[in-house]
Amino acid sequence: MAQKETGAEGVTALAEADAPVFETLVQMTLDTFERSGLDDETYLLARIAALVAMDASAPSYLLNIGTAAEAGVPLEKIQGTLVAIAPVVGSARVVSAARAIGEAFGLDISTEDQ
Repeated sequence: MAQKETGAEGVTALAEADAPVFETLVQMTLDTFERSGLDDETYLLARIAALVAMDASAPSYLLNIGTAAEAGVPLEKIQGTLVAIAPVVGSARVVSAARAIGEAFGLDISTEDQ
């Protein structure tokens, strides 16, 4: 069974793969970080906020939140980011993001009574 890579390990695995699309995405990400002038935490929180606004898929959250965790970004800051952007992007996007994040990390966040 293949080991699941997350965060920076996932980026490294993608960069080492023979996959030009993924190689391009990894290089774009590295270039963007360097050019942003932001510290690691601010950069990663901005990316997570953008993912929510775009209604991103679970793998996008897995990669970015995994990288944030490896960089030492506290979970409370990620949660705070979701709270801060809710009035702008809307509650539906934040709920969708929470579901995708739960799916990405294998969390059971069902709302049905058991």
